[in-house]
Amino acid sequence: MALRNIVKFGEDVLKKKCREVTVFDDKLWVLLDDMLETMNEANGVGLAAPQVGILRRVAVIDVGDGPIELINPVITSVKGKQREVEGCLSFPGQWGYVNRPAKVKVTAMNRYGKEFKVEGTELLARALCHEIDHLNGVVFTDLADEMVDPETME
Repeated sequence: MALRNIVKFGEDVLKKKCREVTVFDDKLWVLLDDMLETMNEANGVGLAAPQVGILRRVAVIDVGDGPIELINPVITSVKGKQREVEGCLSFPGQWGYVNRPAKVKVTAMNRYGKEFKVEGTELLARALCHEIDHLNGVVFTDLADEMVDPETME
């Protein structure tokens, strides 16, 4: 495993839509392992492939319940609303209020190409939406209705 450089805001790759993964091989596994290590080293809860410069529909999330690897994820259901402060590893020091669903259902594939479903509420719902947005070229600052002062978080 190796740490990858996290792409920072202003890089074009963050605004591009990612291509689906069609080959589930060692190269994909290395990417997933590297992304998890990079996310953990940066103290993040999620990381999408474009954040490490790869335009593929791959994301990893860990909100404290163990890592989730998502390949070609699709949100299939949303319920409720939540408005919380979000940040992003690609936007260090920036925070903003974003409206998200309170509950989401996602269908994705694992590293072996097998489909699975995941349901998330609260932070996991937010992380799923945030990372899938990255795969579609959308960043949280596009959605934030109010930016927050990082010194006061107000």
